[in-house]
Amino acid sequence: MQVVILCGGRGTRLNGERPKPLIEIGGRPIVWHVVSIYAAQGFDRFLLLTGYQGEAVAAFAREAAWPAGVAVECADTGVDTPTGGRVHRVRSRLDEPFCLTYADGVADIDLAALRARHDAAGAPATMTVVRPELPFGVARLDGEGRVAGFREKPVADEWVNGGFFVLDPRALDYVREDSVLEREPLERLAADGALAAYRHTGFWRCLDTAKDAVALEALWASGSPPWWRGVVP
Repeated sequence: MQVVILCGGRGTRLNGERPKPLIEIGGRPIVWHVVSIYAAQGFDRFLLLTGYQGEAVAAFAREAAWPAGVAVECADTGVDTPTGGRVHRVRSRLDEPFCLTYADGVADIDLAALRARHDAAGAPATMTVVRPELPFGVARLDGEGRVAGFREKPVADEWVNGGFFVLDPRALDYVREDSVLEREPLERLAADGALAAYRHTGFWRCLDTAKDAVALEALWASGSPPWWRGVVP
């Protein structure tokens, strides 16, 4: 099964110049970590959908020492193309079920379980959902309106898009050139009962801010980052 990775982000909340897929964690671009999550679980065909500074992402993909048997190629999908539009532009290359994810999210996700959930659901699309850790502590109130205590960075009660998808070609009928994947396409799939959910309750983190980068860097430096399978190189 092919893995398609959205790699068009600018990373403006991180440094404003380097494209987000090339922001480094442990001396390796975050997209390398994402590819490694899949490669460690048997996936070997990757298509990176590039945009901002796509040439730099493509150069990295060409020069990186990928594991034996792993093929990584890039498709330039335009600088300002929205996420759904990027997928739409390579639709002719997606004639069988495929995985779709972002270049900035890492997790200890069981991809075989995700695929099994997709197959069992029979829906055109399956989205991994997670309950992220809140970035702040919360106050617990008693019945009298007094603060009874605090909880430091609890897990959210609601589920959010975790960014690891499995899509059938029929899901692409919901995507247009101007589509933001996370809006109309997913909303229409959900309204039609065509979007299955795979609940991931393990580690998940998105590289969105400088604070996220610091946290991921610390996990990598620990020698046992939770998204990594094997020996840290």
